[in-house]
Amino acid sequence: MDAPEKSKGKLRTGFTTGTCATAASKAGILAIINQQSLNNVDVILPKRDKINIQINSCNFSKDNAQCSVIKDGGDDPDVTHGAEIFVDISLTDKIGSIEIDGGKGVGRVTKPGLGLEIGTAAINPTPKKMILENIQEVGEEVLGKNGIKIVVSVPTGEELAKKTDNPRIGILDGISILGTSGIVIPYSTASFAAAIRQQIDVVSSMNDEEVVLTTGGRSEDFAREIIKLPDHSFIQMGDFSGYTIQQCAKKSLKKAYVAGFIGKLAKMAAGVKQTHVKGGKVDMKFLSELAKRCNASSETIRKILGANTARNVQEIVIEDGVDGFFDEITKETCNQMRQHSEEKIPVEVILFNFDGNILSRYKKT
Repeated sequence: MDAPEKSKGKLRTGFTTGTCATAASKAGILAIINQQSLNNVDVILPKRDKINIQINSCNFSKDNAQCSVIKDGGDDPDVTHGAEIFVDISLTDKIGSIEIDGGKGVGRVTKPGLGLEIGTAAINPTPKKMILENIQEVGEEVLGKNGIKIVVSVPTGEELAKKTDNPRIGILDGISILGTSGIVIPYSTASFAAAIRQQIDVVSSMNDEEVVLTTGGRSEDFAREIIKLPDHSFIQMGDFSGYTIQQCAKKSLKKAYVAGFIGKLAKMAAGVKQTHVKGGKVDMKFLSELAKRCNASSETIRKILGANTARNVQEIVIEDGVDGFFDEITKETCNQMRQHSEEKIPVEVILFNFDGNILSRYKKT
């Protein structure tokens, strides 16, 4: 879940799938009104700023139009970057009404807790509002005589969705049309946190009471082998361990499993709530103190202090036969996660080796 390293310097902002759909919608209605294709349009954002968006394709007739925009995520790592977002616009006889739906490649909602009705297209409220406001701005005359139907589609959406959390939270067959500000801020911790909250909301809405919090895809795969819970109960918290367990406590969940490898768990055990690699190296002094508790030899302590990674420490501990060391890691991780949750949620911590075998398992209620 860690973002790839970027070169130093100012990172480039981008725009959301919601902004893409809005721009394509606005271009489509303007093309029908003026009987002329557009190369770009100004989109009004939720905070009333404007952004000029390039239109990739624009075809029209008297009563219909199809326009598309290429999603540009800026320097934010995003599976939808480069995807082409299409909007089909047609005039209807429902005077004054604007209907918004999803077509091919836009997911459908099948579970509660997402703020969208089950069975509807996964087009979030802010993008819908953006589309409505932008269409109303230029389409007043049209709406006086007709209704407008807008269908958003993403030809590659079904394939892209497999790389997102949509399937697990009950959004099937496509991506979501998202965006709260219309702009993508690179490495937005706010958007990551919102995704975590959304997944926890789904668990709560399904009346499920347990979650499995993992630090990434591999640890999740290993956790699935030993913990049998519904798909939506597995949440990749990435580096945001403290925040995630706090949100679980807020939703009054009854248990959280925390599963990962030694690198992340060593940081969590030391009390680090945000464990990104940029947030500092693993504290070898802390790990050496845990080894001392396990009566490790002075030579082993020296090797741990000189280790360059947590994985290296794991190898040293196994090679030197330091009994109980991995139990200290899971115990301290459990204690820290319990503290972050204000002791409100039972926690069970599982430490895997890199082959998926359990090195230690500790729980505290």
